[in-house]
Amino acid sequence: MSSRLQSLDALRGFDMFFIMGGAGLLAALAIWFPCSFTEELARQMDHVEWNGLAHHDTIFPLFLFIAGISFPFSLEKQRANGRSEWQIHRKVFVRGFVLFALGVIYNGLLSSWDFVNIRYASVLARIGFAWMFAALLFIHTGWRCRAGITAALLVGYWLLVRFVPAPDAMGEGVYTAQGSIVGYIDRILLPGRIYYGNLDPEGILSLIPAIGTALLGMFTGEWVKLQRPGLTPSKKAVWMAVAGIACLALGLLWSLDFPINKKLWTSSFVLVVAAYSLLLFALFYYLIDVRGWRRWTLFFTVIGLNSITIYLGQKFINFSFTADRLFGGLIHFLPESAQPFFTSAAYVAVCWLFLYMLYRLRLFLKV
Repeated sequence: MSSRLQSLDALRGFDMFFIMGGAGLLAALAIWFPCSFTEELARQMDHVEWNGLAHHDTIFPLFLFIAGISFPFSLEKQRANGRSEWQIHRKVFVRGFVLFALGVIYNGLLSSWDFVNIRYASVLARIGFAWMFAALLFIHTGWRCRAGITAALLVGYWLLVRFVPAPDAMGEGVYTAQGSIVGYIDRILLPGRIYYGNLDPEGILSLIPAIGTALLGMFTGEWVKLQRPGLTPSKKAVWMAVAGIACLALGLLWSLDFPINKKLWTSSFVLVVAAYSLLLFALFYYLIDVRGWRRWTLFFTVIGLNSITIYLGQKFINFSFTADRLFGGLIHFLPESAQPFFTSAAYVAVCWLFLYMLYRLRLFLKV
């Protein structure tokens, strides 16, 4: 088996496709072909307001889970290439803090240089720091110890949120933005702007269970790497699916007391999204790396190999302007109900062609 999992690049691209306009594309189907199915599909392309889960809530944690899967392979390659432990640790820290810095830039630092009111928390910072701490644990502990730490992080976070209300809760429940200790820690410790005013979904305390998300991804990567007589790649895929079902059952059971909530990154949310991530990765791994069915993956692989590029690029490059200049005139002649779908399709096409050009030039932004 190749040391690089091609399924990971494709899955990462599949995940980022929804950020790259895919969500808007699918949501526009409800305008073009209104029915119960397309309307439900459109609802899945947006975040839930508080408790619960929609497909759009899985995109961010799946990306973090994938970053976790990659690390055991990366670590093995670095050690095989003769990197010292100090060099490996330095790379882990640099990656974590570079992602934090890119997150602050994404939030608008370069346009204002307003260090007081800028938002320091971000999706990239959450990925960077959760992955960084998980990577350090992976380097220094065995799998049994990591399993215990992961359980302690999730259970400890639940107990803390469940039994320690915010001192300024003002009568709100412990699982609300104002009443949760999670929001309180953000209000007193998080510098700059807080996303919701009283809670930041990528804040300080919710980093604890997010480390668990990254660790679960690393367990998955370690499992795929495992060499044992009789443990074939097909069996690995089956056992990942079984683990996914177990995570789903445990997460749903836990949600009876600790609701599935992305903004709080609850422990039940960690397990349910881990289930989704495991089942999806098992499918991609089986189809691509086990069966070798790769022809269909180019579209997603092009996105996956430059996922950070397109995430940042959409903030700084006006792809909508280019799409309108290239396709706007033709779209204008279409029925009004079809125009949102083809406008979204044009945007996705322009973004993908930009990434394909980088792919052909072998230019990849890696952090």
